[in-house]
Formats: sequence, structure tokens, C-alpha cells
Amino acid sequence: MIARGGLWIVKAVGIGILAYAVFGPLANLLIWSFAEAWFWPNKLPSQWGFRFWDYVFRPTGRAMEALTLSIVIALLTVALSLAVAVPAGYALARGRLPWRPLIMLAFLLPQAFPSLPVYINVARIFYGFGLNGTVAGVVLVHASHGLVFAVWIATAAFAAVDRELEQAARNLGASALRSFATVTLPLATPGLIASAIFVFLESLDEFTGSFFVGAPEVRTLPLEMFTASMGGNYQISSITALILLVPSIGFMLVVERFLKGEVLAKVGA
Repeated sequence: MIARGGLWIVKAVGIGILAYAVFGPLANLLIWSFAEAWFWPNKLPSQWGFRFWDYVFRPTGRAMEALTLSIVIALLTVALSLAVAVPAGYALARGRLPWRPLIMLAFLLPQAFPSLPVYINVARIFYGFGLNGTVAGVVLVHASHGLVFAVWIATAAFAAVDRELEQAARNLGASALRSFATVTLPLATPGLIASAIFVFLESLDEFTGSFFVGAPEVRTLPLEMFTASMGGNYQISSITALILLVPSIGFMLVVERFLKGEVLAKVGA
């Protein structure tokens, strides 16, 4: 009986520590977002209000402009990544490529190296092409990371489609292109949607590449959050962090619905 009681205590402590690790930072952001005055050694703010929320959402505020720009960049990044990932994923899933494992590995290379030195050199190269401080330059940088998710998930999505369905369409007289458009692509669409969501979230939250390639002309919401934090304005940075958290949670719920186990089983296969 004592042993069971001790085990229950250990489980309760473990759950409590896990809950604190997950919800503690979120609770801190919520408190800071409504704190109008908070000085040491007070445990909680001495003055609460919506003044900083009003500042963020007012028409003349830069936060909403930065959010709009971040969404536009993320959508362009998704379009560019899928334009590469759909044909590449289909070829990797259906074609007999001699260097397929190496090709798949090549798309992981942007994640294999530290971001800071990579983006410094990318910024230097982009400067020679006039891409520094442009939306196009930022989209290209975001797409270099987004292709990791786009190509790998697209490959898994196409690999999960039963080839016999394609063959049945071909036997009924459909061309290869029509078979792809009417059979393969619709069946792979849930995986492609999940791929697009991953790329969108990666682009929406990306900071390092946006800083070195886009700043100060292209100011995304993560850059505004960084600027506010460095200026000691924790209320503004907390509110912008919460704004970025909303699409992340919402889209991850969508991904959980669309990205089924049979698709995940094909990743890297």
C-alpha cells in the first residue's frame, strides 16, 4: 500500500513538472501581455490592463503590418516549396532514381549546419544579386528550409498512394498526366496539405534568415518581437509571441487530422 502511494506521488510530481515545463512559459507570456506595471520584487504585476494590446492592434501599429507581411511571405514560401516538392516528391516516390537516398539526404542539408554562419554567407551572396532587403530574398531563404518538410512529406504522401489505382486508371484509357491529376494527386492531397502547413509555420516563425537577409527593409513579426525584447518592452514581445502561437496550434491540429500513420510510415522509405 505504501509502495503504491509512493508511486502515485512520483507520477503526480512528474506530471506537475511536465505541466510546468509546457504551460509555465505560456502563463508567463499571458501575464506579461496584460501587465502595465510590474516591478521587482513584486511577484505579480501591480497594474493590469489592455493598453499594450491596443497599441499592437491599432491601425498605426507596426505589429499588424508585420503580421500581414509575414503571412504573405509564408504563403509565397509555400507556393515555391510545393512547386518544387510536388514533382520532386512524385519522382522520388515513383521513379527509379539511382541516387535516391542521397537526393533525399540533400534536402536535409539546410538543417544539418548551424544557421548563423550559413545565413551570413547567404546574405553576402544575395547582396551581389540585389536580393538583400527584398521579399524575394526572404522567400528564397525560407524556402531553403521549407523544402525539407515539403519534399520529404510529399514523397511519403505519393508513396502511400496505391499504385494499382493508377494502373487501373491507365487500363481504362487515362493518360499518365490524367491518371496523376485525377487519381494520384487527390489521394496525396492530405499529405500535401500537411506539408504546406509545416512550411507555412516554419516560414511564419523563422527569424535568423529574415534578420540577415531581410532586415531592416523587410520586417516580419518575429523581427518585431526580437526588437521589442531587446528594447525591454516585454509586453509587446509577449503579445507578438502569443499571436504567432495561435496559427501554430491551430494548424498543428489540422496536421494531426490529415497526416495519417500510413503516410508517416513512408517517410524516408
